[in-house]
Amino acid sequence: MNGTVSQFNYGMVTPVVAFLTTCVGSALGLRCTVRSVRKGREGRRGAWLVLGAVCIGAGIWTMHFIAMIGFTIQGAEVGYDRSTTLLSLVVAVAVVSLGVSIVGYRGTSPFVLGAAGVITGLGVAAMHYIGMSGMRFDGHMSFDAVTVGLSVLIAVVASTAALWAAVSLHTLASAAAASAIMGVAVTGMHYTGMAAMSVHVSKGAAVVDQSSVELLGFLLPMIAGPVAVLALAAVIVMFDPDMLLGDGPAAGADGAAEQPAPSAAKQRHTGSWPAL
Repeated sequence: MNGTVSQFNYGMVTPVVAFLTTCVGSALGLRCTVRSVRKGREGRRGAWLVLGAVCIGAGIWTMHFIAMIGFTIQGAEVGYDRSTTLLSLVVAVAVVSLGVSIVGYRGTSPFVLGAAGVITGLGVAAMHYIGMSGMRFDGHMSFDAVTVGLSVLIAVVASTAALWAAVSLHTLASAAAASAIMGVAVTGMHYTGMAAMSVHVSKGAAVVDQSSVELLGFLLPMIAGPVAVLALAAVIVMFDPDMLLGDGPAAGADGAAEQPAPSAAKQRHTGSWPAL
């Protein structure tokens, strides 16, 4: 029989906290990506890209399971397989690493940003559906293919927009806007994906009232690790002026900083003109 589900067992607390968490992770991750793009090899590009991917991956994973704290199935007890749950975190970090590395090593052309956005968005979606496959209850789930496709499209489009805003606009306001876009992407993808799901509880299943304490006792320790990583990354960002300002010259694909073209007045002063 079809089960009755609720996404908001604690009201708007879980979606709001989940959204803010993914905004923080995205803000840190996107700033790390910008740092690697604008400083190139001289700024330990690989290390910043890894840190950025970990921040984004940890942020979206934590968002997902904070949101799942508010998820209940009426009359059924919900649990999570620990191995599958951790696998979703590994996949999120690994796929997002690939996406941000494309930007970090190949530059910020429209094609590169598009490819990176697709990969990053697919990583967000993969994390969600792998995490959902780890959910355990006395029954099974099914998904509407059209709504699943819409959730993936939301993740890809918004991830692309967030990467573009992060690397193309160089103010703190634009960085905040990029992280908000990513927050909307991840949160929107999550709840669209949840809307695609139908729950079928086994006929012979015992009707139980799940204790919120039991679910929190499992999820909160799992969330604590990624939250600690985000806190550490925030400290690193605060102690790096370039991470906060982000207004230096961008690095090209070869890692060298791109220099602005000399003005016509300066060229006349030096007696040289650009080749036609």
